[in-house]
Amino acid sequence: MKKLIIIAFIVLCCSLNLNAQADKGDFEIGTGLGLNISNVVVGSDSNNGTRSKTGFNLGVSGEYYFSDRWGIKAKLIYDSKGWGDGFFDNELTNESYITDFNVTYLTVPVMANWHFGSTRKWYLNFGPYIGFLLNAEEDRGGTDVKDAFNSTDFGIALGVGYKFNVGENTKLFVEYDAQSGLSDVFSNNLGSSVRNGRSSFNIGIILNNL
Repeated sequence: MKKLIIIAFIVLCCSLNLNAQADKGDFEIGTGLGLNISNVVVGSDSNNGTRSKTGFNLGVSGEYYFSDRWGIKAKLIYDSKGWGDGFFDNELTNESYITDFNVTYLTVPVMANWHFGSTRKWYLNFGPYIGFLLNAEEDRGGTDVKDAFNSTDFGIALGVGYKFNVGENTKLFVEYDAQSGLSDVFSNNLGSSVRNGRSSFNIGIILNNL
């Protein structure tokens, strides 16, 4: 199914008019959604026995062009993260068990965005992000564990994508982006740090020359 979607996008890209370009001083706004694949890194070990989880993201973005190649891009994303097969010690019932953790953030990346290629339809962005914790729950018992988490998450965001025109001031995009956490997700953690990791595959629409 994923291969069919990718092929469909490539065919569509090749069949559309790609003449319109963004220039210095232009501003674009966009909205999109995507499929998340998230997990955690414990200490320096990414193979720590936890399992990746799938989720989704939904966001809006804005970009200001400093030139026809470079811009500054910010996003506001509802981001579902978490991990599977994590260990939970329930102090209320004195039970310990393996469970999944479902965690959601409001994530704000601010990134430099480089537009490259002969038509400048490819782009690569990178920069820091901050995530504001919305909810945290362990799945097996449905326990709210938000108090055990830090209220903010810091890290580095990176993405690559392709835009193609569907109208005079309208573009569609397909992109891959990733986030690598630098801060511990847990508050008062006396053991190895636990940091978020998240990759996503996104599609969306952009309005330009506003």
